[in-house]
Parts: sequence; C-alpha cells; structure tokens
Amino acid sequence: MPKLSPTMEEGQLARWLKKEGDKVSMGEPLAEIDTDKATMEMQALSNGVLRKILINEGESAPLGQPIAIIGEPDEDISSLLKSFENKGAQAPAPAKAEEPEPAAAASESKPSAPDEQSRQPAPPSRDGGRQLISPIAARMAADAGISLSSLQGSGPGGRIVKRDIEAAMTEKPRAKAAPSLPLATLGQPAEKGAVYGPSAYRDEPVSEMRRTIAKRLVTSLGPVPHFFLTSEIDMERAADLRRSINELYPDAKLSINDVIIKVTAAALIAHPQVNASFQEKTIRHYEHADIGVAVATDNGLITPVVRSADLKSLVEIASEVRELAGRARARKLKPEEYTGASFSISNLGMFGIDEFTAVINPPEGAILAVGAMAPKAVVRDGAIVVRQTMRVTMSCDHRVIDGATGAQFLQTFKQILENPLYLFLSQ
Repeated sequence: MPKLSPTMEEGQLARWLKKEGDKVSMGEPLAEIDTDKATMEMQALSNGVLRKILINEGESAPLGQPIAIIGEPDEDISSLLKSFENKGAQAPAPAKAEEPEPAAAASESKPSAPDEQSRQPAPPSRDGGRQLISPIAARMAADAGISLSSLQGSGPGGRIVKRDIEAAMTEKPRAKAAPSLPLATLGQPAEKGAVYGPSAYRDEPVSEMRRTIAKRLVTSLGPVPHFFLTSEIDMERAADLRRSINELYPDAKLSINDVIIKVTAAALIAHPQVNASFQEKTIRHYEHADIGVAVATDNGLITPVVRSADLKSLVEIASEVRELAGRARARKLKPEEYTGASFSISNLGMFGIDEFTAVINPPEGAILAVGAMAPKAVVRDGAIVVRQTMRVTMSCDHRVIDGATGAQFLQTFKQILENPLYLFLSQ
C-alpha cells in the first residue's frame, strides 16, 4: 500500500483495474485507492504479471502492507504467500456473531418476540444472522435504492460485492414509486399488545476520509485553545455588486461566497497576524492568502485551497472554486490542492443556518463560519428599514491570534464587505 497523500496512514481498495493473470507495465494504473481525502490511482512499480491479489475491493490496509504480487508468469510465489500469511496481513476469518466483520458492512436483525419475527422477514444472513457487504457495494446500493435484503452475495462467505449490485441494477431498475407504508408508520395505533425488539441495523466501515476527519477534530478542539468572535454585516452593497457583475458577465456565475473569499483575502493581507499558523517553536506568517473553502461531499468535508486569492479577481475566484468543488465531490483532487491553506472559510448559509462556530483545521490559525444572508429589520438613521444581513463567526487559535487582533480583522472584513468598492480601489 503506497503513500498517496501527505496525511494518509492507510488506504481502502476501491477498485482493481487489473485482474489476476493480466500483464502490467511499470507506471500503468493498477488500482484505485480511497485515501483520507481523494480517490487516487495506484501505479504498478514493475513489469510483469499480476499473479495474486491479496486484499479485496472495499478492504483497507496500512501503508507498506502487501496488497498484490507482480512477478513472472512461471515464477514460484509460494514463499511470498506463506510470508504474507505468517505475518497475519491477510484479512481475518469471520469473527463471532457479536462482532462485525472488519472489512465488510454488516446488517443484523434481532427481533426479541416470536410474533414480531413472524411479521418481519430477516435479511439474508451469514455467520449468526449477519449480512456481509463490501463498503463500495453498500454505497452503490444506497444510491440506486436497492434493498440489500433481496440480494444473495457472490463474494467470499456470501458477501455482497460490487458485481452483485451491478447485476441487480441491470435486472431490476430502481422503483419510482415509494412502497405503501403500514398503518402504524402513518400514525395509526399499533396492534394492541404488540412487542417489538431492537431495530435492525447495518454497520458500514468508516471511510478513510471520515476516519481522518475524526482524528483531526480530536487534535483540534482539545489541544487548540479556541475563542470565538461574531459580527453581523449589512450585505446590501455586496449583493448589489454580485448582481451587477453577473449581469455584465453571465458566465461568471458569481456567488456571495466568492465575494466573501475575496474580501477575506483582502482583510488577511491587511492583518498579517491573522494570516498565520502555529508551528510549535515558531509562528509562520504567510505572504499571500491561501484560502481553504469547505466543500461537503458524500464522504465528509474537504477544503480545496484557492491559492493567492489576494491576487485573483472575483471572476477568477468564482471559476476556480466551481472547478475545485466539482473535483472535490468526484474525489479527484490532488493532495497539494487540499492541503496547506493559511485560513479557511465554512459557509452553511445555503442550508438556512443563521450562525454557527467552526472547528479550526490545524495548523491554521483561524476559520470563518458564514451564516445565511437574509432580510432583517434594522435601524438606520433613526428609522426601521429592511436590509440583507449576514452573521459570521471567526474561530481563533489563541496561541496565534489575540482577541484584539481577531476583532480588528473582523472589523476590516465587515468594512470591506459593506463597502466592496474597496476591492477595486485597492488594486
């Protein structure tokens, strides 16, 4: 298992691009690996034949663990296989019924009452009532709306694998109409005296991205001394600017978030103490604003980086963010495209969230949480008027940023956003 990203500790085999017996050449794509942030191609390191695949699709392996053997067609690989087995690197045999398979998702139904068991058919079971499913098959089934209880797995031990889902998608298209619900589900009284056991469930292995997010959050909110600053901003002029630019350049498709990125970059250059990170023995100050933009994906949050945002126009930023976000959701980002930000922005305004606090992504010194822009009654010149407003909260690492320093940054950010012509006068 090769190291395909700077923070990768193990990889999950998403798809083999070759099968046993295929010829391979050095540098040729051999498999697709799910790392902590992206799906990367693993290349063959030598010429020869793919003699043996040691881990299956959906299984994970730590860095350096053998996952396949490439050799000559007639080469004796028995000693390699024996060595691999002796080191215990092979996937363990199915565990006892109380513990889930380490490399497969599991479903379990545990009805406690006999009458409930007769009314509720259990899914196909392996090893004490568990249904074994590879992670990629589980994701494909969920996306296609396929019931796993109707499938018989063709993988080892009856595990449902990718080819089973593909076959089910070919044989039976996804139903368009939702099945009718029992009366009890619709709020009608349940059968008198009915006894129900614990709900059935399915355990799906944690993806490499979600595992990394969990580790980084533990190393952030605990060790990093956070403090938070909130400000409310009048967004009328920023909204007018966005509208005007999109009228002049329809292809720009400028969003409010693009304007926020540009204004953040300008404020960071005005306050270099905030454009910094804690490095244990030093505080690193950055010359340009490399801004991480949080993007939600099916596997978790990733922050592609807009490099030197202070030097780019609004239209350039809008185009780059769209392109990076698209590749982030497709898990096609290169490691250097989602690491090394000097400051991050997380915007949940599109979900109707008014205000929230975000967790700093170490070693960055701060992150800006952006809420929804919405009309609000405010007092202007002694009169009540309706204005577009937005609340932002900055999470600061107190080892890098003092309260007054963070407040001055937010003050500048607010002034520019409320008077965005500053962006053009300062260039």
